[in-house]
Amino acid sequence: METRLLLLKVQLCPGFGRAACSKIGAYYYQHPQSALNFAQLVEIGQLTPGNQKHAVQAWSSAALAKNLAWHSQLNFLTYIDSAYPVYLRESYQPPLVLFYQGHLALLKQPILTVVGARQAGSYTQAVLNQFIPSLVSAGVVIASGLAAGADRMAHLTTLAAKGQTIAVIGTGLNRYYPAANQALQARIASVGLVLSEYPLNSPPQRHHFPERNRILAGLCQALCVTEARQHSGSLITANLALQANRNVLAVPGAITRPLSTGCNQLIAAGARPALTVQDLLEELPIR
Repeated sequence: METRLLLLKVQLCPGFGRAACSKIGAYYYQHPQSALNFAQLVEIGQLTPGNQKHAVQAWSSAALAKNLAWHSQLNFLTYIDSAYPVYLRESYQPPLVLFYQGHLALLKQPILTVVGARQAGSYTQAVLNQFIPSLVSAGVVIASGLAAGADRMAHLTTLAAKGQTIAVIGTGLNRYYPAANQALQARIASVGLVLSEYPLNSPPQRHHFPERNRILAGLCQALCVTEARQHSGSLITANLALQANRNVLAVPGAITRPLSTGCNQLIAAGARPALTVQDLLEELPIR
């Protein structure tokens, strides 16, 4: 089996979790001519006995063969492909396979990930209106998670400025969450790039979104949080970015505003305050 198809089969096979897939991807990246059998894949992936049992049952099944045939018709990027984002490959548990719609060339440009509260309002919009046109003019691609609130604002503001945007989603490419973003997702797939590590028909599940956030954190060279509560998921993404040695910025806000608490705490912990667009540009590899 051709290596890219083998890696796709591994990702689709029950029992091979994110950690195992990352180990197998790293092995093949170092040994691209390898032709590993199932037992060797299990060994390199360090599957637990329980996961190994699931993988043994699924590996030669008709269901997996059918699923592989279906997904092999999609556009997908593997860990060993030259188009795979270099920064993402160096991050925590990078995905073995990414399904995509759109333009992979965006992955070669400077990327700023923008995250924030789902309840974000006029303050986030005002900040994005101030920052994004200049970022677009500098050739920066804006990545976000296509969630409600700050994510949606970041994508729409970038498109309005005739910029390029990447959406990393927590469902299969043929699912839309929230449903209100279906038209926006289709638009980004047409003029930007939509990425997902999940198979087709994968619904939005709670654990998908922290997993999605590690990709948002690893994909970029810098990350900016616009608004976040004290225990916001955006802070998890920011911490993942810090662990991946990315430059993290946060937009400061009034100490009386709950939606600024998380950002102010990030700044107190050492994140750079995003006061002007120049603060963002200085943290990105702009030529």
